[in-house]
Amino acid sequence: MKLSPKAKKIFSEINKETTKLGDLRKIAKELKKDHNLALELWSTGKFMPRQLAILIMDKKLLDQELIDQFDKDIQQHEYEERLHLIDWLMANQLSKDKKIITVIESWEDSSSPLQRRVFWYYQARLRWMGKTDQTNTEYLLNTIESKMLDEVPEVQWAMNFTAGQIGKWQEQYRARCISIGEDTGLYKDEMVAKNCVPSYLPLFIPIEVAKLNK
Repeated sequence: MKLSPKAKKIFSEINKETTKLGDLRKIAKELKKDHNLALELWSTGKFMPRQLAILIMDKKLLDQELIDQFDKDIQQHEYEERLHLIDWLMANQLSKDKKIITVIESWEDSSSPLQRRVFWYYQARLRWMGKTDQTNTEYLLNTIESKMLDEVPEVQWAMNFTAGQIGKWQEQYRARCISIGEDTGLYKDEMVAKNCVPSYLPLFIPIEVAKLNK
């Protein structure tokens, strides 16, 4: 896509080495919603412009076809960028529209690992946003127990995180979620930076529960 003068100017001001997420949010606040500009920035294929594009796109213009194209484009990024972009898209756009949420809920068995990740990450997000009255918790835990070890790493993490959020917020499932971590052993040997919470469920859940009780 040929960039407009406005898109060229913005693109030239974004530097992967020096531009921070906070800077992108400030730029997005000034630009406001601009879907066409978002698509221009997305077309550059660059990580930082694509993050900005996500912030200013119009969620009402997203549908499965466009999301599939974004998904395909994101696959071209290196692993960490790939995960950041899909999670950023979920948090800033996909989870904010009822129509798209219905689409997300259909992605459990998607052929796309990124869309399966969003399905699970969204389930976790519901819990940490305080919506713990979901009727599918038992089903989710059954699925996590039977399928998590067979999933690809990016989806596996989201499933584990969902179990962690269920265990944190829903006391009746806490012991079961800790047992999932013990049985799978996932992330048991994970090294984390100081003040970061490990993903290993027998550690993650007690640490997070303790925060609630402070």
